[in-house]
Amino acid sequence: MIDRVIIHITAGKGGDGAISGRREKYVPRGGPDGGDGGTGGSIYIEGDPNLNTLMPFRYRRYFKAGDGHRGDGKLRHGANGGDITLSVPVGTQIWQDEGQPVLLADIDEPRERWLAAAGGSGGAGNAHYATPTNRFPRLAQAGELGETRTLRLELKLLADVGIVGAPNAGKSSLITALSAARPKVADYPFTTLDPTLGVVEHHGETFVMVDIPGLIEGAHAGIGLGHEFLRHVERTRVLVHLVDGSLDDPVLVYRQINEELSLHDERLSAKPQVLAVNKLDLDDVSVLQDEIREAFESELDGGEMYFISAATHDGLQPLLDSVLRMLHEAPEPTFSASYSSEEDLPILRPEPRRRRPEVYVEYEDEIGVYIVDWPPAERMAGMVDPDDWAAKLQFYNRLERSGVITALEQAGAGPGDLVRIGDAEWVWE
Repeated sequence: MIDRVIIHITAGKGGDGAISGRREKYVPRGGPDGGDGGTGGSIYIEGDPNLNTLMPFRYRRYFKAGDGHRGDGKLRHGANGGDITLSVPVGTQIWQDEGQPVLLADIDEPRERWLAAAGGSGGAGNAHYATPTNRFPRLAQAGELGETRTLRLELKLLADVGIVGAPNAGKSSLITALSAARPKVADYPFTTLDPTLGVVEHHGETFVMVDIPGLIEGAHAGIGLGHEFLRHVERTRVLVHLVDGSLDDPVLVYRQINEELSLHDERLSAKPQVLAVNKLDLDDVSVLQDEIREAFESELDGGEMYFISAATHDGLQPLLDSVLRMLHEAPEPTFSASYSSEEDLPILRPEPRRRRPEVYVEYEDEIGVYIVDWPPAERMAGMVDPDDWAAKLQFYNRLERSGVITALEQAGAGPGDLVRIGDAEWVWE
């Protein structure tokens, strides 16, 4: 099962605004009519109830939405870029994979949709910049770049009941006996390396059961793929703890598995749990039922215990009765990130949008370059025709009104210095 992947997504760039003028016969006051660019396509992530693995992302991990189209004359708006919707299994968590890991979204409902990367807004056409003193602007705005993100997708299967136990306890045989699931079954440990989902019907009711691959000592620390398996237990409501009754010391194994659950997440040890001692079809188990029950009494503290045989189906009906009763009593699941306390919760503090331009100096080959950090100016700079003096003059006037010229002067820029705004670069005069 593919249940953890890294993906790279890029939303579409907005279309550039148009520089256009209306020049029609019998229209004496044509003026600018450049339309706005279209909005770039966005990327969404949506829960699909028909999926149970992240396999589609194994071979394709880079996704880009469509760019917005350029505006046109006659105030025609550019077409918007096409959106992309990525389908993931219900139960997928979406994490920020850059810097500190932060849970961004938890897709826990079918068809739940989350905006993963927003498309860039389209640039304004020159019709927006007309003034009484500048009746034909030669300026337009470039489209805004779309968001780019690197995300980690983690699947935590949604199931009502989880079967936990040591390797070779018979978990796969049990889910095969109770449902239509057909995991690989063989008489050696670690036959099952992927969780298996199955739908169980009992007394006219249905619930989803998951077979968690065998846990070993040290699973909470990742030994034997422990982390990969244990996270699928987190969203179950009831646990069936399956123990091989033919072991020399089944109580010790029972303790070890519960210890691993608790060390991974203390909340797992608080889940309702029923003990099922498997392999009743073996003489060693059927003859020693009383001794095994007595050995477990101190461990169960009044909890329920059943002897079953996944091979012959003996004892399964009473076990299912108990599981169904526990499901009726168990609280509805709540999904959240696994943090031990509120202090561990990362807090996202988005940077406030700057209202003033900033200027800093970078040295390239010992030559200082004055960099203007101001998105509105950057989006317009790339649209200025360097051979059009009227356009350059209009751009300078807008820089002056927005405070960019003052910021450059305060930073020490003077005649002969190199100034860079976005992709545009020129010598200060």
